[in-house]
Amino acid sequence: MTRRRILILAEQCNPEWPSLPIVGYKYARALAKVADVTVVTHVRNRENIEKAGDMGAPVHFIDTEWLAAPMDKVATWLRGGDQVAWSTNMIMSYPPYVAFEKQAWRTMKDRVNAGEFDVIHRITPMSPTMPSAMVAKGDVPFVIGPLNGNLDWPAAFSGEQKREKERARGLRDLYKFLPYARRTQTKADCLLAGFQHTIDDLNLADPNKIISFPEVGIDPELFHAGRARGPFAGDGPFEFLFAGRLVPYKVPEAAVRAFASSEKLKAHKMTIIGDGPELPRLQAIVAEHDAQDRVIFEGRKTQSEVADAMRRADAFVFPSIRELGAGVVVEAMACGTLLIVTDYGAPGALVSKGRGISLPLSPMDGLVRSNQKAMEACVDDPKTHEAIAGAGCEYAHQAFTWEAKAQYTAEIYEAVVNKAPLRSFTAYD
Repeated sequence: MTRRRILILAEQCNPEWPSLPIVGYKYARALAKVADVTVVTHVRNRENIEKAGDMGAPVHFIDTEWLAAPMDKVATWLRGGDQVAWSTNMIMSYPPYVAFEKQAWRTMKDRVNAGEFDVIHRITPMSPTMPSAMVAKGDVPFVIGPLNGNLDWPAAFSGEQKREKERARGLRDLYKFLPYARRTQTKADCLLAGFQHTIDDLNLADPNKIISFPEVGIDPELFHAGRARGPFAGDGPFEFLFAGRLVPYKVPEAAVRAFASSEKLKAHKMTIIGDGPELPRLQAIVAEHDAQDRVIFEGRKTQSEVADAMRRADAFVFPSIRELGAGVVVEAMACGTLLIVTDYGAPGALVSKGRGISLPLSPMDGLVRSNQKAMEACVDDPKTHEAIAGAGCEYAHQAFTWEAKAQYTAEIYEAVVNKAPLRSFTAYD
């Protein structure tokens, strides 16, 4: 297969910033191993990218801080911090991002028009609400994604939505009237979309140009199975784990209430990794059930420490009710940990086909009961659940290593250059 020349747009691309920036960085770095890549990113990422020194490709930095910095300050003020109100953050990100792409085009257009690139690939931002000002510029095929978004708030969790300050969510569909929105879908040569909830949002695009392709990935040297688990091996208490921001939509309350209120689980342990505004509520629940010796709050941890905790745990309990990508689910699967998740959004899709335990979406009390029943079943029948965890681990390492994702992306580049039919990669379906 020809090694293609790729211009990558990755406004969010940072090896030390969590969530989307580090995903963008790792994806770009992996692509540099299968293609001749040139990366265009924001100047705010320069220090950490240069310190890492492992991109393996030239990087051009675009400086739009004249607009991005004040808009970020306004967004933080409107949100009351940086933990909640993500819809507000996306709305405030639109003008700075359009400015980024326009400046990127001014910087790179001579090289694009001179035929130095076979494909332009925008890998971040990943929200389908963020249109591209560069799509259809020049004659170079344009790939966008992976995109992820368009997962509604469940009606039964209006209280959690209010605590998340997500009132702006009701304005979401107005993005389709923004400049560049329509042509982003209609003019792109390929759109990579994570999960059905995002594919359904791309209703202006040619379905033959949409490929199911989640954005999450794993570093197998960090996330891997590393021990014979206690109950699975016939000894020791069962260890349950929740890891993530302690915010309303991740519903850590359901996991903690389910565990702390169970008589059967009193001989076992739950660890909570993370911090956030829900922490006092969770601590009060634990105190109410006198479970301080069984439910351990460990605060924030490094990625390496989280991976170690996943290997120590027997089951990862993640009842989140509005999870778009669920990178933490794939990471836990890769560590050989049994997944117990809510069947809504990305987690349910990831653990389908016998790769984990998915529980029906229901109001809070029902979610508590189903999680409790699932955790008690783990204790009653560890061998069956060990096999399920093994299937999840195999799937994560087959489909979600950055190397595997980059190799598949290289096939996409070849198809769009040759105007060949796009082949879905069934591992992501």
